[in-house]
Amino acid sequence: MKKTTVIYQDGSHQWAVVARDPERPNYLIDTNEYLVSSGDRCLLTDPGGSEIFAAVFSALTMYTDPQRIEAIFASHQDPDIISSLGLWLEFNPSLKCHLSWLWSEFVPHFGGTDQTFVNIPDEGETIRLGNLALEALPAHYLHSSGNFHLYDAQARILFSGDVGAALLPPCSDLFVQDFDRHIGHAKGFHQRWMGSNEAKLDWCERVSRLPLDMLCPQHGAIYRGADVMRFINWFAELPVGSGVRR
Repeated sequence: MKKTTVIYQDGSHQWAVVARDPERPNYLIDTNEYLVSSGDRCLLTDPGGSEIFAAVFSALTMYTDPQRIEAIFASHQDPDIISSLGLWLEFNPSLKCHLSWLWSEFVPHFGGTDQTFVNIPDEGETIRLGNLALEALPAHYLHSSGNFHLYDAQARILFSGDVGAALLPPCSDLFVQDFDRHIGHAKGFHQRWMGSNEAKLDWCERVSRLPLDMLCPQHGAIYRGADVMRFINWFAELPVGSGVRR
């Protein structure tokens, strides 16, 4: 089963990741779910597909009371991101889901009503979680046409959705240990799934100006320390999408 690991803590301000399910069927992609806490209030990023809801919920229950979760942040519309929404709403019908306005008539097919969704404008916005201000940063066309990442300036953490993702072997480490070896598992994914070199360079320029200690993707291992800028620089140089010959 998945387990929850705290990756940042400053008093009641915490980030925890639900990751690494060795019992996951091999036909499902492995995913990371991040729980951001500020006091008694929590936000869950990309809560995952309906098939893994039980594993995610169980792992969170071992760590905290899931009733503390008041909001979901969906980086985009894919089923591995948000198809569990209906199950989360069965547990707590008052949950709010922050996502791009572009998907406001698509994601409700997974569950929810017009009272569930908080639409993020293209330029992004601030999401308040108690005393904590989280920034939804544009990452459009990486790889979705309506796509956002979540930045916590206090923790110096960026939840980067599919950017930074790597398709790793089972039982891999939670954090990147050997960047050169790790990045081989990321190259093909980024070249195929990131659609625009222009959007990629815009993102790299934006996030390279942020104070960052960790870059946390939805798939694969977490980048920390010097590996954060190593990844950004590597990504900036990588031809992606229509710029890749096949």
